[in-house]
This record gives sequence, C-alpha cells and structure tokens, in this order.
Amino acid sequence: MDLPTQTIIDVLTFLLPGFVTAQLLYSLTPAPRPVPFERTVQALIFTVVIQAAVTTVQVSLLGIGARYGSIGVWSDQARIAWSLGIAALLGIVFAWLDNTDRLHMLLRKMGITHQTSLSSEWYGALSQAHGYVVLHLVGQRRLYGWPEEWPNAPDRGHFVIAEGEWLIGEDRRPLKGVERILIRAQDVEMVELMQVQEAEDSSTASTENHSGRS
Repeated sequence: MDLPTQTIIDVLTFLLPGFVTAQLLYSLTPAPRPVPFERTVQALIFTVVIQAAVTTVQVSLLGIGARYGSIGVWSDQARIAWSLGIAALLGIVFAWLDNTDRLHMLLRKMGITHQTSLSSEWYGALSQAHGYVVLHLVGQRRLYGWPEEWPNAPDRGHFVIAEGEWLIGEDRRPLKGVERILIRAQDVEMVELMQVQEAEDSSTASTENHSGRS
C-alpha cells in the first residue's frame, strides 16, 4: 500500500532533526561511525528527545503569550525551525562532552563508571598532551617536534610535525628549510609525549641568554 506523499513528507520532517544531531555528532568526534542500523536507532532516540524539547518550548511560549500577549503564531514552520535549532545545539553539546570527557569525568568521580568518552587511549593521550613529541619510527629513527595534527587512530592517518629535528644519539639535527613534515601513523612504533616544562625551560633559557648579550 502506497503512502500519500504528504504523509511521507511529514514523517521525514519529524525524523530529520534526530539525523541532524547524529550527523553533527559523528562529524565533530573521532569515534568510528556505528553500523547503519545503530546510527538509525541513535537518530530515533535523538528525535524523541528533540521533539519532547520542542513540545516543552511550545507550551512555554504559548503560556508566555497567553499571560503577556502574543507576538506570533505557533505554526508548522515554527516547529520545524525550533526542531532544527535544538538538533544542532544538541549535536554540538554531545560532541563537546565526547571530546572533553567532562561528563565521564564527573561520573568517574561519583564511582558510576571507570570509562572515558574518548574514542581510544591513543586519541585520549594525544589530545590531552600539550608539549613536544618524539616519534620512534621504523628503522630505529627518532623524530622530535611539535605535533600540529595527529591521526585519530594508530593504523591510519598522518602526524603533521613542525619544528622537526632528527635525534641521532645525543645530537639533534634540525630539518633546515622544512616547515612541516608528514609521518604516516603506520610508521610510528612508539610516541613519547614530552613534558611542557621542557619547552618552558628552553624559552626561559633563551630569554636569559638574550638578556646576557644585551
């Protein structure tokens, strides 16, 4: 039995906000996307939450209008606009919670879970690092530098290293004339995350040297 075109449009309009939230969440976080069925289920859950929020907004606005005077009419267009606005806000908020681990941090303090919201230990360590790194590459090579970008997973993507220096024994050999260097994640056997103190000490020492020469 064929459904009327208007019914199909109404169903899609009702479900669209949930898919908008899901798409924003997937595009703003590094976690692997679930299979289509799981994505659909998540979108439906988001749809229920969004429609409940829109209904709350509708009741609140109508109550305000009845008490203080109406400034407009609640229409289907208004409902769609509010649905998409709440969907976008919800997607951004969930992405922020996933990328910052704020919610799971609170839950860990409460003893509810020991998990994090970050997609992997790899991503968690690199995203929380604030200093230089040493990449141990295949062939016992070591590259020191500042990670401007890093892959979300250890088996794909590239490191983008600025201020690169090859470490040979105790010596450092800067990459002269090289602004950045890309290193495949598959070529990295180990990553050392350097302490921020090292960079601060170097900056302090440089300032003192300049002061001494003045």
